[in-house]
Amino acid sequence: MSQRPIIGITTMSDHDAAGLHAPRFSNNQSYSRAVMAAGGIPLLIPQVEDEESLRALYDVLDGILVPGGVDINPRFFNEDLHPDTDMPDNGLDFVETTMLPWALADDLPLFGICRGHQVLNVVMGGTLWQDIPSQYPTVFDHRESYKRKIRDYLAHDVRIAPDSRLRELVGAERIWVNTSHHQAVKDVAPHLQATAWSPDDLCEGLEGTDHFFLLSVQWHPEEMVRKHEWARRLFGAFVEAAAARKSSRVETEATLRALSGIAA
Repeated sequence: MSQRPIIGITTMSDHDAAGLHAPRFSNNQSYSRAVMAAGGIPLLIPQVEDEESLRALYDVLDGILVPGGVDINPRFFNEDLHPDTDMPDNGLDFVETTMLPWALADDLPLFGICRGHQVLNVVMGGTLWQDIPSQYPTVFDHRESYKRKIRDYLAHDVRIAPDSRLRELVGAERIWVNTSHHQAVKDVAPHLQATAWSPDDLCEGLEGTDHFFLLSVQWHPEEMVRKHEWARRLFGAFVEAAAARKSSRVETEATLRALSGIAA
């Protein structure tokens, strides 16, 4: 059995491919490449439609990376669809809102990025700004990297809480980040704490207050690992936590097998 941890990465419905190609489940290669570079084995999770199949996939995972993508359906935080909110990807919403509570209950390592940052907050009881330009007063364009078509474009800095795991990992009070989002965390969920903020005071980092490893960021570190050591450290810490989880599970299973043999 490989000692490298298996990292689940959820996938979106690739609607842009419909009509020209067969519809597909997909995600940006940068997520998988960043996980592999950190020593993990990425496993893309398709949009299975029943809980039993999803549970079978979940049970092989040592950690979950919740990536960027289209907006989560606002019904999950008791709001109607804003005119500028994306049409929901219902299959993706089902997978993430079903699987993440299992992971939280099991204390499975979790790393959220962009949409994933927002989804973790929603699943744990928080809310979102559905559309920053129309709902939140700011002079910043939080989609600047996307609009420039430069995925690692450094658009603004973020300040990081001094006593946070994020601060420990990046090793700086402020870092410059890319930005490609139009939604943001509004009310922080119970059992989460805000750890980073953009210059207009939007929450750009979260971490769990009582979890082994639960960290999320609003920007896209997977696009920054080639040039920025701190981005590599984020993935390294996440994969290391998943490896520790795997090791613990293997030891537990070995103990149970030994006890079963004694009982027999």
